[in-house]
Amino acid sequence: ALSWELLTELRGALLEADDLRSVSVIVLEGSGPDFCAGYDMHSAYARYATEDAASGAYRSGSGSFDDDVWKLERFQELVRTPFSLHKPVIAKVQGHCVAGGTDLALYCDFVIAADNARIGFPATRAMGSPPNHMWIYNVGPQWAKRLLLSGDVVSGADAAKIGLVVAAVPAEQLEQEVMSVAGRLASVDPEL
Repeated sequence: ALSWELLTELRGALLEADDLRSVSVIVLEGSGPDFCAGYDMHSAYARYATEDAASGAYRSGSGSFDDDVWKLERFQELVRTPFSLHKPVIAKVQGHCVAGGTDLALYCDFVIAADNARIGFPATRAMGSPPNHMWIYNVGPQWAKRLLLSGDVVSGADAAKIGLVVAAVPAEQLEQEVMSVAGRLASVDPEL
């Protein structure tokens, strides 16, 4: 799950990779069977409670509407890191890529998924609009509305059909497909 701490570390690693001359392409993947379970709501609320107990000198996440928006914007800056890098970033999606995990994946330059991956933002059913709207950028307004208003989840294969991911392959071929695309991108002179 995406916590403040995890995203801060991820941002640092991504910026370092962007800075290293030896790196041509960045591949972002989950360390387990899933790409990402979404935002870590438990740690977010715990962090807000700690901040609320502080002196009150800083904004809290559970104060005014303005405070909530300010905190959300700061947090989303971390999620948007892949979009701002100079090097191409490939999201390698296996298993579940849901809720905030889709925000992170869709900020990458390419999303390549296992055909049996499950991609969606089911939390829209209970919490409303997601904080980022790269869905429209990737699939256009009709599919974005269809998926976000319903909270439905699609398979990697179906995600490829609507343009949410650039390719979907059988899970056992995902590594090979991602490395093939990464190798092709890495063969281009970085100055170009």
